Amino acid sequence: MWRITLQVFTVSLVAWLFGSFVLGWFQHHDDKPPPQRSGASESGKSEQSCLCHLTGVLDDCFCDVESIDVFNNFKIYPRIKKLTERDYFRYYKVNLKRPCPFWPDDGHCSIKDCHVEACPESKIPFGIKSGNYNKYSQAANTMTDVSECEQAKELGAINSTLSNQSKEAFADWARHDDAQDHFCELDDETSPDAEYVDLLPNPERFTGYKGPSAWRVWNSIYEENCFKPRSVYRPLNPLAPSRGDDDGEGFYQWLEGLCLEKRVFYRLISGLHSSINIHLCAQYLHDEGWGRSVWGPNVQEFRHRFDDAETKGEGTRRLKNLYFLYLIELRALYKVSPYFERAFVNLYTGNSQEDGATKELLLQIFNEIKTFPMHFDEKSMFAGGKIEAKILKEEFRLHFKNISRIMDCVGCSKCRLWGKLQTQGLGTALKILFSEKEIKNLPEHSPSKGFQLTRQEIVALINGFSRLSTSINYLHNFRMLLQENRRK
Repeated sequence: MWRITLQVFTVSLVAWLFGSFVLGWFQHHDDKPPPQRSGASESGKSEQSCLCHLTGVLDDCFCDVESIDVFNNFKIYPRIKKLTERDYFRYYKVNLKRPCPFWPDDGHCSIKDCHVEACPESKIPFGIKSGNYNKYSQAANTMTDVSECEQAKELGAINSTLSNQSKEAFADWARHDDAQDHFCELDDETSPDAEYVDLLPNPERFTGYKGPSAWRVWNSIYEENCFKPRSVYRPLNPLAPSRGDDDGEGFYQWLEGLCLEKRVFYRLISGLHSSINIHLCAQYLHDEGWGRSVWGPNVQEFRHRFDDAETKGEGTRRLKNLYFLYLIELRALYKVSPYFERAFVNLYTGNSQEDGATKELLLQIFNEIKTFPMHFDEKSMFAGGKIEAKILKEEFRLHFKNISRIMDCVGCSKCRLWGKLQTQGLGTALKILFSEKEIKNLPEHSPSKGFQLTRQEIVALINGFSRLSTSINYLHNFRMLLQENRRK
């Protein structure tokens, strides 16, 4: 009897275990996800909210975020990254000692990572140091490894063999450069305080510089230079009075009521600010270990600056303004391509092999840009009456020029470097967009006094656009990090 009871018990146990296994297998392979606790679900929604609204068509142009992502991340970013590593584009001459023209200097940031290492003149390629006058000389590119003194003699000889007509063209060009209405306050490259900086070992990233000094710079830009009356308060401005449930809608109603040009101006500045903040989040200074600084992405800081839940809906607007700025500078590169496509234009450093490869890479980028179908139409700007359009354009130019001067008030030297470079890059892009007639009339085989770019402007234009391209690529990385956080 007890044997029968034991057999029955054994069969029942085996059947129960088998049934539990089969049931568990089906439950594990069911298409429906397992139920989540409400806390985990809310956390996932919060993490997703950072970028889930960053989609669709941008305001004031006919282009969508998704198209820009694919175009930039697969076609532009890999090439522009390589281009900015070339000698011609990595050395930038800048004066980081100019005093702030608007308020008493707070003094420079004492944090070690704010410091910029100037590049010794001995490491600068000779063709870059020699100035603008030989930058288009084909003969200059044929020089081989000779001493700097011999190079100087050769350059002098080349210059002396120019025809009188060519000399006059260069003189006209120089006079025109001096008289042009620039969108930026350009540094005097002949100043003893102007130094060459190698951008590669001085990358844009978070250095620890923050607080009242940094806030005052951006507040001055937005409050005094974006065509905004003081009675209209920006969202999240700590100086704004309590507005109840307004959440900045009053500001955006005012903004939409502006003419296109003034609305564009605000969006350009907001896009630049967003790009800088993305770089700070992607290259954030973490706790130092083993005696050295450690940089890397900071998802929490990114959410703090761009999550709609933490910015009362501002995050998505800020990021879309980055894409808008990207389109503006992309359009400028498209418009200026004929300037560089002329055979006699060389990105001269003195190394013929390096210079040829650099120009070829730049032309590859121009060819890719020409395939992009959804460019910003700058012809819609300043299209009113001639007198009104001229006044508005000049006001637009002066406001932006003032912003370039504010960059001399940034206390962190590395932040000042990249702020000056990127505002000059955007200023150069605006100069290009508003010089369409002059670019169309460029002579094919000689310099033109109608439109010219200095090397400083070229370097700022390409590096500034590279910063935007890198920011959009960083956004893709942050999407991946946020998805990983949701899975945890």
